[in-house]
Amino acid sequence: MKLIVSLKIFQKRMDGSVDFYRNWNDYTNGFGNMNEYYKGNQALYEIVKDGNFELRIDMEDKIGEWRYAKYSHFSIGGPDTNYTLSVSGYTGNAGDSLSFHNGFQFSTYDRDNDQHAGVNCAEFCHGAWWYYACSHSNLNGDYGNDLYAKGLNWYHWHDFDYSLKSSQMMVRIKRT
Repeated sequence: MKLIVSLKIFQKRMDGSVDFYRNWNDYTNGFGNMNEYYKGNQALYEIVKDGNFELRIDMEDKIGEWRYAKYSHFSIGGPDTNYTLSVSGYTGNAGDSLSFHNGFQFSTYDRDNDQHAGVNCAEFCHGAWWYYACSHSNLNGDYGNDLYAKGLNWYHWHDFDYSLKSSQMMVRIKRT
């Protein structure tokens, strides 16, 4: 039997009140307000570095439909790995648009760690994420922007040219 110790929300988007097109230091340390924020990769790393964690992502589209993606394994590496993503075990009804980014480093417009030759995906997608080659998901994109790959994208639900209305990413900390 597993006991859930706590739930930590580390990313929240809901109204466009915070610009998420930020630099490496902002994504390392965190930013935002009560409605929209990113807690910071360093804080997230400190939470998940020593345990067994699940990731849940809740998303809402523009007509008010909600979907979720849940991953039974989630962690990120420390600053020496540029916060490399480790994610697996998808379940949910939004489609799996994050596993494609498994094993890749976090990128911002001023720290290009993606695998796309000649393109800085964070710059192209107007966001910051664990980009492989600028695709599949981008929940830190430009709020409300429906241009190709620029907004809050979750490919397996609404393709690349549809920006979601809201998203929330949280880790569930489990102890056995």
